[in-house]
Amino acid sequence: MPTVEKRTISLPSDQAAFIDAKVESGDYASVSEVVRAGLRALRERDEAVERWLREEVLPTYEATKADPSRVLSSKSVFANIRAHHEERLKDRK
Repeated sequence: MPTVEKRTISLPSDQAAFIDAKVESGDYASVSEVVRAGLRALRERDEAVERWLREEVLPTYEATKADPSRVLSSKSVFANIRAHHEERLKDRK
């Protein structure tokens, strides 16, 4: 087990109550377990965002930079959205 370091933190009352409720419900054995689970979830989310940026956003950016003709103007995108929206409204009538 890694070395455990103690920390003192301050939380708003709603977050402290949330942690206490998790412990009282038996979902977690201690406040520390709740905080560790929250930190693991934060790490997983950060890693997912980094992965998305690296694997999807960057290649799209680079492809667009290499071939700017792939880009649609905001004017044409909004025109398509408006047309699609108008069609959906007609279908509801």
